[in-house]
Amino acid sequence: TVLREQLLRFMQLALAARQSLLTKIRENFEVIVPNYTNGVAAQPNALAHQWLGHVQSFERDFRALAFAWQELNFSPMGSCVLNGTGWPLNRKRMAQLLGFDGVLLNAYDAGQIATEDAFLSVSQVLVAPMLHLGHFLQDIMTQYAQSRPWILVSSTYASSAMPQKRNPGSLIDIRRDASQVLSETQSEVWRLHNLMPGMYDGKDLAITGELFEDACQVMDAFGKVLALLKIDASRALEELNSDWTASQELADILMRRFAIPFRIGHRFASSLVSFARTNQFTPKNIRYEDVCTLWYELAAKEQAEEPGLAAAFPLSKDAFFAALDPLHIVSERQTEGGPQLTERQRLLDQATTQYEADCEWVKTTQDKLQQRENDLEQIFCSLILSAS
Repeated sequence: TVLREQLLRFMQLALAARQSLLTKIRENFEVIVPNYTNGVAAQPNALAHQWLGHVQSFERDFRALAFAWQELNFSPMGSCVLNGTGWPLNRKRMAQLLGFDGVLLNAYDAGQIATEDAFLSVSQVLVAPMLHLGHFLQDIMTQYAQSRPWILVSSTYASSAMPQKRNPGSLIDIRRDASQVLSETQSEVWRLHNLMPGMYDGKDLAITGELFEDACQVMDAFGKVLALLKIDASRALEELNSDWTASQELADILMRRFAIPFRIGHRFASSLVSFARTNQFTPKNIRYEDVCTLWYELAAKEQAEEPGLAAAFPLSKDAFFAALDPLHIVSERQTEGGPQLTERQRLLDQATTQYEADCEWVKTTQDKLQQRENDLEQIFCSLILSAS
């Protein structure tokens, strides 16, 4: 019963954090930002689309938590130590009064194995949420190294030595504490390791209670820090336009519109980026005539491999610069689940619906437990009155 209460409390805090993130997504639905792979700016994306991806990972976490609840919600009561008792206990009635869905059938399993499994399963189901919120925080921290970040946390502290520094301490604290919870989850494994069934090492409610208290504090802090995030849309767009995160789109367009093999389009885009960075050009100020010259030189080199390749650059000036526009790239995505406006809205609507369904699941579960507690209290009161 205590494990069930702890699990439900963590689920409530996870839902609160998800609600905070959905609120931020709605507030910044049109913002375009750089996305990162391997710690390097990779492609432009809608911030809402990126964060909705995180929401989906939190949805999977909730499903795992709900499954752990269902596995936990079978009563060992009445099984006694190993093989039941000579007293004619009504185990099903006991389970019903305590709000369980049923009983653990085998008395040996109930007392010796399943109870250990219960502690193990509820501890390990905390692993993915801690990892996922860590992923989210690290994505913010990656761009925090910029002199002018576009996602800031409004709660910072000044460096003790360097007056100019404003450290995102709240993000760092959550990341550190999540790592601590992860280490605690593994201690549950090692306390159960290499034991004969029934040993109490891994069934220490106080230790597991500390684990859940720590996990709840992390999730609560995560939900609250999401409300402190400030997004600078113009700065994010400036960052995108200062580098060549749109270069893959250029290679894609050459293939989609002109049937130019991607390997050639990729070589051209790569050579263009190298040329631009060497000469300190950005997508906004590179000279179109230089682009055409680079294409002409590449086409001459590729004639043996691709004899039909035109020497003239196939994109007009307007089409070329449109291909490098981060807003244009996001709006032109066509795949299901992409960042384009219609899909972005559909994903947000689905995430909202799922959030509401998960909230209802928790409320229904809590109401059921409360009703069983009320029933049990009424039965005890009746027994006391009848005995007096």
